[in-house]
Amino acid sequence: QVQLVESGGGLVQAGGSLRLSCAASGRTFSTSTVGWFRQAPGKEREFQAAINWNGGRIYYADSVKGRFTISRDNAKNTVYLQMNSLKPEDTAVYYCAATPFALLDGGVVATTALKNYDYWGQGTQVTVSS
Repeated sequence: QVQLVESGGGLVQAGGSLRLSCAASGRTFSTSTVGWFRQAPGKEREFQAAINWNGGRIYYADSVKGRFTISRDNAKNTVYLQMNSLKPEDTAVYYCAATPFALLDGGVVATTALKNYDYWGQGTQVTVSS
């Protein structure tokens, strides 16, 4: 069992930066694939980025490539999402999710599918003002 807690959200002006953290409990976190997703009001939850167990494989959604960076510190049981050059359209609740399966080895469809992630945090609100 893995429990996830997101933090680091808040209100920021367009062009600004935030760093989200996903802190985990559970022995299997260090071997888990972790993904970040977001859900804007009235929209479906969508994939943003994912990282494999040792950080050796990473995948980003096109909308955040070059602006967001996912990383992890297994010694701290934490995965981060550094978000730069934020835009108003980045406003959403951001969720981290984890699975013991090596999704990035399975390709883009496997990595980005919400149903493939077994554990979810409660989310953290990010609001970007124009």
